Amino acid sequence: MVGITLSPEQIRTAPPAVRQWLEHEIAHSLGLGPSAEPAPPDAPHLVACSPQEAAAIYASIRSMLPVVAVFFELGREGTMVGDQGLVAFRLADMLRDTRLPDARHLATCLDVIDRAFRLARRDDHAVLSILDPSGYCIVAEATRRSVLAVWSQEMAVQQFPDSATPEGVEISPAEPFSTSGALPPQSIHLGQALGEPVAQPDGRQN
Repeated sequence: MVGITLSPEQIRTAPPAVRQWLEHEIAHSLGLGPSAEPAPPDAPHLVACSPQEAAAIYASIRSMLPVVAVFFELGREGTMVGDQGLVAFRLADMLRDTRLPDARHLATCLDVIDRAFRLARRDDHAVLSILDPSGYCIVAEATRRSVLAVWSQEMAVQQFPDSATPEGVEISPAEPFSTSGALPPQSIHLGQALGEPVAQPDGRQN
C-alpha cells in the first residue's frame, strides 16, 4: 500500500473532481455518511394537487382544448412508482391520446398547467408534474385522483346538465378523457403558446 501526503496548498489548487474525491475519502475514513447536496434556493418542487386546486386549474385552462386534453391525461391509470405515492405516464401514450404532434407541444401544455397550478396554490415554485428522461411524466397519485374527480364531474354535468349524476350511474375512468368526445385533429394546436401563426377556417392566419 502506498501512502501519499498532500499539502493544504496542493488540495486547494487540485481540480474540483479531485477535491470532491478527497472529501469523500476523508468523510469515509472518519465514518461519516456522504453529505446531501444542498438544494438550490427556491428550486421547483413536485406537489400533490387537491380536488379544489384541480378544479381551479381546469377553470383556468378550459378554453385551451390541447391543454385540457393533456390535463385530463393526468387522471388516467398510470404506473405506480414504488411506494413513493407517485404515478408515471408514458409520454408516447400521452401524445397518442391527445393527438399532439410532438413532445415540444406536450411540454408546452404541461408548462401552462403548471402555471395555472402555481396561481391556484399561490406557490411560485410548485410543479404539478415532472418529465423523466426515460420518457415518462410523473405526478403524485393524489394529483391523479384529483384530476379524475374533475373529469368525472365535467362528464356528469355534460350528460346530466340539469341535475347531479342519477343514483346508480357511474362514469367509467376507462372512457376517453375529453370534455366533448374525441378532439378533432384541427383543434389540436398551441399556436399562441408557441408563438406560431394559427390558421383560420378560411385560410387566413392570425
